[in-house]
Amino acid sequence: MDDRKASQEGRWSRFGAHPRSQRLLALIVLGLGLLAWRFPEATAWLAAFGALLLVLLFWPLRGDRAAAKKEAPRSAAEWPGAGMKAVVEALGEPAMIVDRATYLRYRNPACTIAFGSMALGDSVSLRLRSPTVLAALERAIDGNTPTEAVLEERRSVDRIWDVAVLPIPAPAGESARFFLVLFRDRTAERRTEQMRTDFVANASHELRTPLASLAGFIETLQGPARDDAAAREKFLAIMRDQAARMSRLIDDLLSLSRIEMKRHLPVKTPVDLTDIFRTVEDQITPLAEELGVSIELDLPQTPVFVVGEEDELLQVFSNLVENACKYGQSGGRVTLCVSQAEERGRSVVDGSVLDYGPGIAPEHVPRLTERFYRVDVANSRSKRGTGLGLSIVRNILLRHKARLLVHSAVDEGSTFTARFPACDARSVEIENSYKKQQLEVS
Repeated sequence: MDDRKASQEGRWSRFGAHPRSQRLLALIVLGLGLLAWRFPEATAWLAAFGALLLVLLFWPLRGDRAAAKKEAPRSAAEWPGAGMKAVVEALGEPAMIVDRATYLRYRNPACTIAFGSMALGDSVSLRLRSPTVLAALERAIDGNTPTEAVLEERRSVDRIWDVAVLPIPAPAGESARFFLVLFRDRTAERRTEQMRTDFVANASHELRTPLASLAGFIETLQGPARDDAAAREKFLAIMRDQAARMSRLIDDLLSLSRIEMKRHLPVKTPVDLTDIFRTVEDQITPLAEELGVSIELDLPQTPVFVVGEEDELLQVFSNLVENACKYGQSGGRVTLCVSQAEERGRSVVDGSVLDYGPGIAPEHVPRLTERFYRVDVANSRSKRGTGLGLSIVRNILLRHKARLLVHSAVDEGSTFTARFPACDARSVEIENSYKKQQLEVS
């Protein structure tokens, strides 16, 4: 029944289903009839001409029916059904459907976000210009089997995707008409893996030096210096320093590991930054006096709140102030400052540590927060630095949605600023009310 209807539709589309075409056909028949009435002797010729005209018009009828039968499954195969589209829509990861000619037939919103708008009916090679992905797609089409590939995009932001090409089952006995191309973002995992590899390499390098030193001194004490009391005292003091260095390094490594594990956890408690700075001053004053450095406070009279975890913020500013005292020792003083400002229309709070020492050359500033990076290796080790302090600072600030800003010039000192989003007054009010209730209960 459907084939007959399609055949009729094809016939009328060829001969003119439009009323104007039907009227034209009627006029031709009427004209031939009038000519036969006017010239009876030409009736045979006119009848033959009319018959020939009808044959020419109706001759493609069988071909149209065959073409309609052939076209029906092809048209159905070009575009996926509603159910297939609904499944792709439900996927949270980027996904697209392509046909055997690698033309895009459907893509979900996640795919549009990840790869931009792609016109349906275009070849996917116009957007996915990866030979490995296109080769995997061809293998899946030729072999009707699942294939995998890796897509590495080097644009403004590097992205790494695992790509799976999966044939969508077709009716029995037919090859797959459509293929699901599924993308899984592996960027964060690859970065973490690379970071872990670099971290292990750097940590092992940092530990190798003190361990080699300890092993060498132990061999000396067991051998040539066995009975040398003066050498023994000297070597034992050096060994104690090296052991302490390894202990500091391990403590910093563990601290950094704990911070990175918590980096995705949000902080919600308002903390007064001026109280943090006063506590840090009390903690660092003995070290500052030992180094001949004075600590100055430039704080507002009223509290300045930021959302944060008190212990972690104490660690941030203790690290910054300790570094300022050690590496800016020649300046003789360190200033701690809290201020409020605006950045791109939003309120921010700056906690700054200023030293007046030798400063840092511009080429070193972008790398200061890298693990184990040191501007002066010998000077850093002589001051018992592990090269992890600013990396710890950076990771804590990331958890607090804050940034570390560094301004430094040679012979002019350095300023390290932690910039926080300003705390909502309502959050402060709720926190103070909660603390008041806790005090009343106790």
